[in-house]
Amino acid sequence: MKAPVMVVTALAMGALLAGCQSTVPGSPEASSQNPTEPTFPTSRPTRSSPTPTTTTTSTPTVAAPAPAEALEPQNGYVFITTKSGQTRCQISTAEVDCEAPFTNSPPVDGTPANGVRVTSDGKLTWVLGNLGDIPVVPIDYRTYSAQGWTIVAAEDGTRFTNDSTTHGMFVAIGGVDAF
Repeated sequence: MKAPVMVVTALAMGALLAGCQSTVPGSPEASSQNPTEPTFPTSRPTRSSPTPTTTTTSTPTVAAPAPAEALEPQNGYVFITTKSGQTRCQISTAEVDCEAPFTNSPPVDGTPANGVRVTSDGKLTWVLGNLGDIPVVPIDYRTYSAQGWTIVAAEDGTRFTNDSTTHGMFVAIGGVDAF
């Protein structure tokens, strides 16, 4: 009886070795589809005795906003131009005046206003005028400080907030909002 078991074992070993030595004719080609690997549950080894676990609690870290870049005044004013180049402003401690090609400005003396002014107490006034050849500093989409105002420049407009009163305005080509 031992002989048939040995014969079966020898045949099985021979078939196993023959399967490892076979080749498949052809050339491999990459698939244009995005195949995903199958997932199979994996078992975890068990332990005969429980191991004490330590639980640690971590507080999520929130990045602090970048500090505002201070813009230096010239003769009591800071002059800026937005990244788009369409809005120019002069900033003093008392007010912010901006000039732009507004699309929805009210008429002043029969002409659409091209300027707006907000005082530190939040009073908004539309004006006609030209800031002239002011020495502007181009600003990027970030936060600045100038003459007691915080300036937050973004793609959709620029927000000027007086640091003492928290009044100010949001300026965009499509409109202005005072607060």
